[in-house]
Amino acid sequence: MNIDELLTRGVAEIINKDNLQKQLATGKPLRIKLGIDPTSPNIHLGRAVVLLKMRDLQELGHTMVLIVGDFTGIIGDTSDKDAERPMLSEEIVRENMKNYIRQAGKILDLDKTEIHYNSEWLSKLGYNEIGEQADQFSVADFIARENIKKRLDNGKRVSLREVLYPLMQGYDSVAVRADLELGGTDQRFNLLSGRTLQTHYNQSPQDILMVNLIPGTDGRKMSSSWGNTIDLDDSADNMFGKIMSIPDDIIVTYFIHCTRVPMAEIENYEKQLQGDEINPRDIKLKLARAITEIYHGGKSATEAEEKFVSVFSKKEMPQDLPEVEIPYGKINLTELLLKTGAARSNSEARRLIGQGAVKIDGEKNTDLRAEIEIKSGLIVQAGKLRYYKVK
Repeated sequence: MNIDELLTRGVAEIINKDNLQKQLATGKPLRIKLGIDPTSPNIHLGRAVVLLKMRDLQELGHTMVLIVGDFTGIIGDTSDKDAERPMLSEEIVRENMKNYIRQAGKILDLDKTEIHYNSEWLSKLGYNEIGEQADQFSVADFIARENIKKRLDNGKRVSLREVLYPLMQGYDSVAVRADLELGGTDQRFNLLSGRTLQTHYNQSPQDILMVNLIPGTDGRKMSSSWGNTIDLDDSADNMFGKIMSIPDDIIVTYFIHCTRVPMAEIENYEKQLQGDEINPRDIKLKLARAITEIYHGGKSATEAEEKFVSVFSKKEMPQDLPEVEIPYGKINLTELLLKTGAARSNSEARRLIGQGAVKIDGEKNTDLRAEIEIKSGLIVQAGKLRYYKVK
């Protein structure tokens, strides 16, 4: 990917663009930082947008610095929240981040990536250093942020803990001497805090590249708390099926941000979608294949596509259903979804049931309190491509 496309594809804003262009033109390796807080166990496509941008830069020979926010994850970032984010326990954060590096490795070359956990430096700071850093900002700067102002205007609580978060993310940039930090548009204040603190610590202020936020499967911003994510660890079948479920009006957005299909090809798809000569589903199939191939390889993407077409075009039951062993007797529908693996949490199970996505032996069931009689050969379906058979 050339530098012009790198700086425009999926990019919302760059600070300081002129300086960044000059630095990239020199060919000198830059230290490029991304921090991810393990607030959930899975990295989803929304977070992968910036990881793909990192890979583009990595392929140009720059040094990627990936920071897992094991310390900031406990404190909690309020950038995209309309209510106070609760603190997480150290145990939850440790559990969430178990597979973060492996998931990031689906995109980045980990052998060429510098990996840190920000407890390395943040846990060692005392009141003197925190006071010194806090002195670089005003309360007015913080409360001027749109989501904070809205909460205050509505009489909602804003904790002092939330005020400290931008300091911590900013100090991460000082600790790793970042030349460029990447993030989503919701991170603007936090990203700028890195420039402020680097200047205070006599470092050159980092440039900033912000990527657009992408919608989830329901058209709202992709968020684990809303259950509308496509996760990097989803199976090839589930990933393919979820992508096929997105609204037609965000197909092009996904092509731009979640694939590396050439822009000329994407522009052609966009023209086709604006007309009425092609079914959007045909282009969505190409999108689902392109994304699934990134995370599962060509063979699995092909198999997922064939299975999808077989199930939804020909209305066939998938072959070789995964079999699960569950004791016979009655079981609550929510628990059944958890035991089969159709849902990974109680909240996901309830969401699937509420959306009418659950079928037992082909019959839709939307009753959260339903008791299901377990018997051999029982077919459990959750979502569009998740089928399980009781032994």
